[in-house]
Amino acid sequence: MSERQWPLVSVLTPVYNGEEFLAECIESVLAQTYSNWEYIIVNNCSTDRTLEIAWDYAKKDSRIRVQPNDRFVGVIENHNIAFTLMSSTAKYCKVVSADDFLFPDCLAKMVDFAEANPCVGVLGAYRLSGSLIKWQGFQYPRAIFPGLEICRHFFFLPQVFVEDKPIFGFGTPTSLLYRADLVRESGGKFYPNSSPHADTSACFEVLRKSSFGFLYQVLSYERTHAATQSSKSEDLNRYCSAFLNDLQQYGPSYLTKEELEREVNKKLVGYYRFLGTNYLIGFRGKEFWSYHESRLEELGYPLKRLILLKAGLIAILKEALNPEQAIRKLWKR
Repeated sequence: MSERQWPLVSVLTPVYNGEEFLAECIESVLAQTYSNWEYIIVNNCSTDRTLEIAWDYAKKDSRIRVQPNDRFVGVIENHNIAFTLMSSTAKYCKVVSADDFLFPDCLAKMVDFAEANPCVGVLGAYRLSGSLIKWQGFQYPRAIFPGLEICRHFFFLPQVFVEDKPIFGFGTPTSLLYRADLVRESGGKFYPNSSPHADTSACFEVLRKSSFGFLYQVLSYERTHAATQSSKSEDLNRYCSAFLNDLQQYGPSYLTKEELEREVNKKLVGYYRFLGTNYLIGFRGKEFWSYHESRLEELGYPLKRLILLKAGLIAILKEALNPEQAIRKLWKR
């Protein structure tokens, strides 16, 4: 593909207090073998040197634009602001979190695949997370999955727990490429809810009318540390409520009525057992319980002490049948 034919990719980094790793993130974009990109950094009222670092790079390369917010907003809103700033001529959209970075061939490989497969609305790839390669649940060499098929598969996964996360998933913003027209169709709310995992909800939304693609190559790196959203999600176990929310909102598009009812009940049982175990052990603080009480209230399942006791006792009796596994889980908590 000659350079004149390369479509424009809009690379976005919404950031708050990212001075420690932002320069490395920006350098990874500058090092791309694919050159037809614009890079928009949205600074969310950072109190460190984030804005200074971003401006320094923007002065050196005209493809870099810096957008400072005039007020502090939430993480998801900051991402949605970034999506609205894409150039109207951009064909693809690539998020790279300020803690992460892209390997040099990332944009080139992803754009080549997307150009060859116009039915694909969301494209994923392997991601190096610390020392682990994630999103290995796809079966090589198949690389294109109709939206209906992959979303049904996702909804039938076992309940997602902190201790037992499945390796299958769409990916994270840094590991995905979106078709820009699908982002624009969202009307400024591509991430459709306030959940920290609204990027997964966005996939359910756009895959109703497009396919998912997957590249069997490691194209991005996720830095793991306590301040990341994924670390916070693991600490609170936000996955259960996020998954249940997506089931309620998007399940009707992918599952029959009977399948949806069955899966909601299964996920609720697993969610209650997780909470009940924590309730009886008593290791969790106010933030943990406030989060889950409010989320279950929002989802229409108010949390009651009797439900916790019953679910916790069932979970403990079940674990008692495998004491070695129970001890490992308790030690991890």
